[in-house]
Amino acid sequence: MSWNNQGGGPWRAPGRGPWGQGPSGPPAGDLEDIIRRVQEALGKLAPGGGGGSGPGGASGGRTVLFVVLAAILVWFAWGTFYTVQPNEVGINLVFGKYTGKTAAGLNTNWPWPIGSVIKVPVWDQQITEVGYRSIGANLDVPEESQMLTGDKNIVNVHFRVNWQIDPAKPEDYVFNILSPRETVKAVAESIMREVVGLKTIDGILTTDRASVEADVQKRMQALLNEYRAGVLVKQVQLQSVDAPSEVLSAYRDVTAAQQDQQRQVNEAETYANKVVPEAEGGASRIVAEANAYREQTILEAKGQTARYNQIHEQYKKAPGVTRQRMYLETMERVLGPMDKTIVDTNGASPPVPYIALDALQPKSGGAK
Repeated sequence: MSWNNQGGGPWRAPGRGPWGQGPSGPPAGDLEDIIRRVQEALGKLAPGGGGGSGPGGASGGRTVLFVVLAAILVWFAWGTFYTVQPNEVGINLVFGKYTGKTAAGLNTNWPWPIGSVIKVPVWDQQITEVGYRSIGANLDVPEESQMLTGDKNIVNVHFRVNWQIDPAKPEDYVFNILSPRETVKAVAESIMREVVGLKTIDGILTTDRASVEADVQKRMQALLNEYRAGVLVKQVQLQSVDAPSEVLSAYRDVTAAQQDQQRQVNEAETYANKVVPEAEGGASRIVAEANAYREQTILEAKGQTARYNQIHEQYKKAPGVTRQRMYLETMERVLGPMDKTIVDTNGASPPVPYIALDALQPKSGGAK
């Protein structure tokens, strides 16, 4: 509340200030008397000073005044400059009010008690563990780790959140949240319970882990932004997701059976991918051979038909000649590849065989 000397205050009647003076201040004579009394008091504080009226008293007063001014100067010079580390951002306050932030290096602000600086490690990576504590061996925290899935099963979820202070809004981290670490942990646990409640236990234990991590990170960041917490969620990592210890062995058997099933399915698909193309190739080859045989048979039949028609036309023109020619051609095809011996049966003497004609023919590719 601003003070108005003309209107008075809660301590005095209207027209009087909180210390009793009027609105126009003390008279000129009273002001001189006050200055004289201050000089006398400073003179008494000086070494050997007993009063302010003599030359020694005036000299002592000047000495004390110089010492006080020097102390004020040293205080101002010493408290004005401060250093911010590379991983930090400085938050400047003047009379407790936020006035701005400073980057790494040498900076200035009003000295204490007028001003103050809060140094925030914005680039340090923070880790929040939920459901367990990594002190020595992992220690389970059941009140945090036990969560209910969408199909009404209980799972133990251990996860960690990697986060840091937002370098663009460190003032939100300092002023808007009373306990930032506890807030990040509470938000992480709440969001994880929400996401796990949307999944089935089989998905949580097997294939949905990556999607759960991404979904929790996205939801956490949105909620913290809504709180204006000045926090960046860098990563959510599921350390372990298990069924309760009472049924853990049974769930592990189920998981192993599902893995065996998937392995067998993959092997069957691999075999099918190998056999089906081979069968299709064999079927295509058989069809092509059948089509070729069909075309060959048709062409041969057409050729024989054309040949028969030609012979029939010639036969109709000269039947005797045609029969004789057909006889000779047939005998040539039948007797041509056979061994032949010529025998003269016209003489009265017994038949005399002649040398075989085939022995006189040259052998192709062999001895002559």
